[in-house]
Amino acid sequence: MAADTAMASDRAVPGGPDSPRYMPISEHGLIGDLRTAALVATDGTIDWYCCPRFDAPSVFAAVLDADKGGSFELAADLPTRTRQFYFPDTNVLITRFFAADGVAEIQDFMPVVDESREADRHRLIRRVVCARGTLPFRAAVAPRFGYGAERHTLELEDGRALFRAPSLALALTATVPLEADGADVRAHFKLLEGESAVFALDVVSDDLRPRACPHAEAQDQFEATVRFWRRWLAQSRYHGRWREMVHRSALLLKLLTYAPTGGIVAAPTTSLPERIGGERNWDYRYVWIRDAAFCLYAMLRLGFTSEAEAFMGFLSEAGVLRCTTPIGPAGPLQIMYGIDGRAELPEYELSHLEGYLGSAPVRVGNAATGQLQLDIYGALIDSVYLYDKWGKPVSSGHWDELGAVVDWLCDHWDQPDEGVWETRAGRRDFVYSRLMCWVALERAIRMANRRGLPADLPRWRQARDAIYRQIMTRGWSAERQAFVQALDDDVLDASLLMMPLAKFIAPTDPKWLSTLDALGTELVSDSLVYRYDPAARPDGLRGDEGTFSICSFWYVEALARAGRLEEARLAFEKMLTYANHLGLFAEEIGRTGEQLGNFPQAFTHLALISAAFNLDRALG
Repeated sequence: MAADTAMASDRAVPGGPDSPRYMPISEHGLIGDLRTAALVATDGTIDWYCCPRFDAPSVFAAVLDADKGGSFELAADLPTRTRQFYFPDTNVLITRFFAADGVAEIQDFMPVVDESREADRHRLIRRVVCARGTLPFRAAVAPRFGYGAERHTLELEDGRALFRAPSLALALTATVPLEADGADVRAHFKLLEGESAVFALDVVSDDLRPRACPHAEAQDQFEATVRFWRRWLAQSRYHGRWREMVHRSALLLKLLTYAPTGGIVAAPTTSLPERIGGERNWDYRYVWIRDAAFCLYAMLRLGFTSEAEAFMGFLSEAGVLRCTTPIGPAGPLQIMYGIDGRAELPEYELSHLEGYLGSAPVRVGNAATGQLQLDIYGALIDSVYLYDKWGKPVSSGHWDELGAVVDWLCDHWDQPDEGVWETRAGRRDFVYSRLMCWVALERAIRMANRRGLPADLPRWRQARDAIYRQIMTRGWSAERQAFVQALDDDVLDASLLMMPLAKFIAPTDPKWLSTLDALGTELVSDSLVYRYDPAARPDGLRGDEGTFSICSFWYVEALARAGRLEEARLAFEKMLTYANHLGLFAEEIGRTGEQLGNFPQAFTHLALISAAFNLDRALG
């Protein structure tokens, strides 16, 4: 599938009697400016937008409550067909409207011209252009500040609307007349062929004054933003079979980067459900050490070394690697941090919002912060190892901090934890956690040997070898003829697809090939892979879930490394058919192919890049 190919999508008149209250998760595109992001539905409505940064309270959140969340509707004011695509090689989103009397498009983007660390700079531009004939348009801007909990006032004068809430003020300027609708604004206008209209939404404060956005300025910022994304993407070294999908994934990972600190959010949304009507709804607008570390691997593979350097800066400035005392119950590292490096991310529920299609609760913050997940040490140290190898040599200060973390791990790897899937059923001896502890020690030893860096190598080797022997004996089930989820267990887990990818075991080792067959039989459905079977081992949450897309791409890569290239290529091509019309993936895929979970998700796209890269290499 071509990532920049437009796909048809028949829609009712936005706001009309046949208009759905909730668009499917997949019927969205993402725009952003390396500070925050917004979801734009295929009907032209922005129904998710946090301002002025990823983890700020929402301004538009109709995706979580169609009535109370707020939205920015902009669409042709008559029945149309719509198509949506990205302006080639950019994160500028185009939504086109096809009607009997004309064709028009909305160009949605957040201006970005460089990678300035300035945190307050932010703007959202929506430009409507009539390409053929004539079309009437309507706009309805209904912000609902503070996740829909704050009331706001409206000041309307001189073609500008000023929305003021206790926590934030936004100014909307437009090149068409605006009219008040209570504390919201509306507009009705008609465009002839060649005409355009511009809407610009800006953060305002005592230091940031409202500003107009005339046609010429909108054109200049459009062109500058296009140049920025194309200049950035031109650094890619990938020229393989799936170039458009890989590059769309790379652009998405860059879009999820918070430029002021270098942190990478797991997803730009909160509480999009893993099961419609279920409780598996989480806030992903934070920097997971695991996800961000794997992102580094994907970016380095493609040649984007500056992103790796920025993330190393995030680790340093946030003090993530400092093994200070007293060490908390979860060890020297937390599993996640705020995009500004803060450690406290208290979880609470927004009971006034009904949730996507009634999937409550809507959560903000994440209580998993306090969990012990030992696998993050392997993900982090592996990413530092790759940065040291392909980017810049790790500094002496970072090595000292890293050494202290490895020393701690030598004493604490052999203990139960909550595991990679953040289960809420208590700690267990997860094999994947042991595997990634082995990765942490093995990569640290490699770095020390290659660079001649000081390290307690005998101690590190002893711990590494002890982990290996434990996995090979207690992590292997003779009855299942497979490696299993936890020590002395018999339940399968897709996270173990990482065993050959992490170079723990040869991809053609008989034990691994037997495990691969068992996973394919029990957890794979039409190339889609379930994480595990909650019925076989309850995870502390009600209900089931969809297949986990990162596991599906891990499966592709494991097949390729095992030499089963035809199976790997078919599974990969099948997975690409589950992407949305823009080439974007959520966290999971439901039984009928629908996207589930927070969207779009970094974890899935970094795995797509890795699978494509390695499958390309195997195919020759």
